[in-house]
Amino acid sequence: MLPNDRHRRTCAHWWDAIGSLACAVCTPGIRVILAVSVSASVLPAAGRAAEMNWGDIESRIQYAYFTEDVRSIRGVLEVLAPADSADPSRSYYAALANYRLLLLTVTSDPAHAKEPAERCVSNLDRALQARQDFAEAFALQAACLDSLATLQPWRAPFAASKSGTQLERARHLAPANPRVLLLNAVGDYERQRTTPADKDRALEEFKRAALAFEAERQQEEHVPGWGAAETYVYLARCYLDRGEALGARDALERALLIAPEFAQARRLMARITAG
Repeated sequence: MLPNDRHRRTCAHWWDAIGSLACAVCTPGIRVILAVSVSASVLPAAGRAAEMNWGDIESRIQYAYFTEDVRSIRGVLEVLAPADSADPSRSYYAALANYRLLLLTVTSDPAHAKEPAERCVSNLDRALQARQDFAEAFALQAACLDSLATLQPWRAPFAASKSGTQLERARHLAPANPRVLLLNAVGDYERQRTTPADKDRALEEFKRAALAFEAERQQEEHVPGWGAAETYVYLARCYLDRGEALGARDALERALLIAPEFAQARRLMARITAG
């Protein structure tokens, strides 16, 4: 499946369901533009249950993250309500949406970033109560706990300890899972970039994650399926840390092939091309 095929399916899917979306699907070679802000109140209760296609929900979260559209992420969270659902997939995607909201607000509005971090952790507590072998939920919770440790220093010892425990569980359950590898690498990258050895280790971890994503992309589509584009952006950052602009550019080209709308990748590419 081409990178934008899921966006096309999502767009048509929600247009049929609601009829009031601003959505343009263009011919091959032109990006799909998806502008969606859907309140849970728009759909009747039975309709909301029927509309939960997790591949489409994931695509909406990712597209909003790539385009840095906080409002659309909040719209997805409304669609995913109630947050106390016993469905582990609903809880997982509510956590993913909160994680994306956290990443988009932690720099611009750190005072409010702790709220999505806390919701991410609590959503994943529910997911893991329902499914104790959910490796991707353990890994994502570790990432959100790492953020809480930074945002609320008084909680750092507990959050950091639990983060390490959850990540170890994720690695034990699914050592080759690309999102587990990515979130493990992200944690190491954010914590340790002080010595050349730290930088080398981070680069190798993201390379392993990239290889796992490439292997996954050869398989039949499944969910969760996010993370490949982000891995290549982190690879680019590792190369830039080492002063290797050519390697960074190659990684960013790969990220933009997967997600042409990825604003962070575009900014990094502009920085490189500007010299």
